[in-house]
Amino acid sequence: MKLDATDRAILRILMEDARTPFSEIARRIDMSSATVHDRVGRMEDAGVIEGYHAHIDPRQVGLGTSALVGFQVKQGHEKEALQELRDIEGVQEINLTTGEWDVMLRVYAEDTDALRELMFDHIAELEGFSRSQTMVILGTEYDDPVLPIREPEDED
Repeated sequence: MKLDATDRAILRILMEDARTPFSEIARRIDMSSATVHDRVGRMEDAGVIEGYHAHIDPRQVGLGTSALVGFQVKQGHEKEALQELRDIEGVQEINLTTGEWDVMLRVYAEDTDALRELMFDHIAELEGFSRSQTMVILGTEYDDPVLPIREPEDED
């Protein structure tokens, strides 16, 4: 789907606050609410907008420890390992990467004891597990959920 300047403006507003009413979006971009509704529906159908989410502070819900985990997978076990990782409670993000690690995970746990249990009793027990390195996140200084959507250079 090709996005025009209006689509991009709508996306920027929704990324800042997904609960912004269509009437407010319409007012801000000088367009009718019905047109905004149609454009958002089109972007949802095309998979540009994948969903709407509340941003939750993990510490406020008892997940005070987070870590990045570099993970190597035994050759031939990639699909199984990735599927099994999805099913482990505490694994929040799975990224395929280049370099030393095949996969980078973001995990959350209640505390360091729960993180140790997550790593030793769940992740290290996977059939495809080769080795890993866990880097505890001491604090997050910046986490911007808004993507840098820019206007294309040569928009028609």
